Amino acid sequence: MLNIISSLLVASWLTFGSPVNYPISLAGNFGEPRPNHFHGGIDVRTGQVEGKPIFSVADGYVSRITVGLYGFGNAVYITHPGGITSVYCHLKKFTPQLAAIVKKWQYKHKTCVADVRLRPTEFPVSIGQFIAVSGNTGASKAPHLHLEFHETKSWNMLDPLEYLMPFVTDTTQPIAHSFMAYPIEGKGLFCGSTRKQSYGFSSPNLSREFTAWGKVGFGIWANDYMEGSFGILGIRSTTLSVDGNVVFESNVDNIPMSCNRMVNSWGDYDHYCRTHNWYMKSFAEPGNLLPVLHTSDNRGVVDFNEEREYHLVYTVSDVFGNNRQYSFNVTGRKQNIPEKKCPNLLNVLRYDRVNDYQRPGLSLNIRIGSLPDDVEIFPKRKTKEGGLSDVWSFYPKSYPLFAWGKIRLKLKGNVKNPQKLYIVCHYGYDRYMGGTYENGWVTGNIRELGASYEIAYDDAPPVISGFSQSGDKLRIATYDNKSGLKSFHGYIDGHFVLFEKVEKSNMLVCSLKESPIKKTGNIRNLKFVATDNCNNKRIFTAQIKY
Repeated sequence: MLNIISSLLVASWLTFGSPVNYPISLAGNFGEPRPNHFHGGIDVRTGQVEGKPIFSVADGYVSRITVGLYGFGNAVYITHPGGITSVYCHLKKFTPQLAAIVKKWQYKHKTCVADVRLRPTEFPVSIGQFIAVSGNTGASKAPHLHLEFHETKSWNMLDPLEYLMPFVTDTTQPIAHSFMAYPIEGKGLFCGSTRKQSYGFSSPNLSREFTAWGKVGFGIWANDYMEGSFGILGIRSTTLSVDGNVVFESNVDNIPMSCNRMVNSWGDYDHYCRTHNWYMKSFAEPGNLLPVLHTSDNRGVVDFNEEREYHLVYTVSDVFGNNRQYSFNVTGRKQNIPEKKCPNLLNVLRYDRVNDYQRPGLSLNIRIGSLPDDVEIFPKRKTKEGGLSDVWSFYPKSYPLFAWGKIRLKLKGNVKNPQKLYIVCHYGYDRYMGGTYENGWVTGNIRELGASYEIAYDDAPPVISGFSQSGDKLRIATYDNKSGLKSFHGYIDGHFVLFEKVEKSNMLVCSLKESPIKKTGNIRNLKFVATDNCNNKRIFTAQIKY
């Protein structure tokens, strides 16, 4: 709470401006639930084009510039007085001064992936100062500006609209589509069933009769909307009251980065995977520590323990205070509640302790704070002919962990070089999960119980599929289909030259006129080295004229 108050105090004396020079329209807002993370900022539309000027939203200094990190593509970080940092992402280009700083850093560290840190006196900026042009770099599906605000010290994510309200118009109320009832297994029934059930809001005040007995949680599917925006936005605040008493309240205003993946627990992740609609629960699972959730003593679960009518009211609001209410009545009707199915205790992972799960050929370590609740896993072992280990899976559908765990698999047979072993995760596409070999075992990472895992071997170098020169531009394509590409380096006559990634492709480009290599018109020797995650190297050489 103190952090929220201090952030709001900053807004009261520090002047903020718009990051663009036209009316702001949003394609995404802060805190929208997404698989494995909250949307950490706002997405400002750029008219489906790149190249729009981007401006600092307040006085401060450029404290960091990154290239190729966190899915941000090209990004600028500006630290402001009072403890707030703004982050501008998916940029096409930096200003020439910032671009020169980045280029110098890249050549010094011999890598295109950059993380440049600047001192407060190195690059001060004023409100409205031009810093970059918008683009579509990184994990961006269309041109836009992704803008984040953070508490500088804690790096908690903040809602940029708290500071940029004067530049956004929104008088549109959020809309709730339906609610979901979640009878607690072995403890509750809703409409005579132990299964979760959804009911649409055909009107703000439902007249349909609902019945319940025992403990039942609720959830709501709702979206926010905004003038001039065709996007479906997330809800800022949700309140559930029962007979006038608040049992649950959420206010998505300040989210610690360490809690990001807990969105899968607050939201009905399983339902989202099937429908792409998020029902946000109005109760908290015991392992969900999101500070934006506030619940009653029963963690928001409603106890229907009297044979009477209960009046439930949902209120959904946006950051501008636009809100709408939805209500329905539930009649407490005494019924026999089926007992909870007894799990296989040997296969139960506990949310409140370290879990060391052992089976022949397998060791699984899930640390405390990785699970929303106790979960019974259903381990399956498959023997694959010619495989280097058994193939293991642990859950019949997607079940992401809050944090990384460790998986160790026993190697079958011998390989030429054990240092080329790694753990591969089969989940949609194959993912490299690290690999450390020791005494016949390979250790890697795990963060999805619904995937399958096995030991893989990679002693093949990356592939270089093409090379061309056009004037001062060198182009080369490289990829690795096994452990994956880790790094690449280019050299002209033994001197490092920077190759940069072409977005959404395997192509790399070197601009020689931006390199230290002086044009002489002579024949020069190019050496390009690509390295994968198992440290296999492919060396490509060619002669160029420059």
